[in-house]
Amino acid sequence: MTNPATTNTTTQDKTSVWKLDAAHSSVEFSARHMMFTTVKGRFSQFDAEIDWDETDFTKSSVSAIIKADSIFTGEDKRDTHLRSSDFFLIDEHPEIRFKSTRIESAGGNRYNVYGDLTVRGVTKEVKLETTYEGRGKNPWGMEAAGFEAVTTINRKDFGLNWNVALESGGVLVGDNIKIELHIELVKQPEQAAQPAS
Repeated sequence: MTNPATTNTTTQDKTSVWKLDAAHSSVEFSARHMMFTTVKGRFSQFDAEIDWDETDFTKSSVSAIIKADSIFTGEDKRDTHLRSSDFFLIDEHPEIRFKSTRIESAGGNRYNVYGDLTVRGVTKEVKLETTYEGRGKNPWGMEAAGFEAVTTINRKDFGLNWNVALESGGVLVGDNIKIELHIELVKQPEQAAQPAS
């Protein structure tokens, strides 16, 4: 598979802007329930952008925003609870944000994307284990690229502390949350130079 750092490079303009194709992307998460089952969910509203250095992908930068109230787990009461002060407190913190701080090669088409994740007003560094899946022209003649990424965070690091002790031992909701990203991005047209005033 072609390395993203060596595809369609030019000496004049090595950086390009790529924006999310939300219709072909997803942000999913999973958590343990009652210590022995897994509940999955997703966010339906999110955006992302990469400033892509096409000569060296590790010099690129990534930013993303997720609308916290777009959380969906298939159970209305649970989703309402997740939006409340016990968890995301969406009235005060409507957005979850990510901004990369550095990108390291992990060999082949794999990269470790480090960045600041902000949830409920708390910012912590996370590492996204990222795989570049390839790029090509979509049916509308625009260049698209695919990435997949995964990370695991401890929800208590971000102030999402609510839980219930179980009579049989353990707790209702696990602390570790696995996050999986399936992302398609579209290269944006170059902006024409503005004439001097």
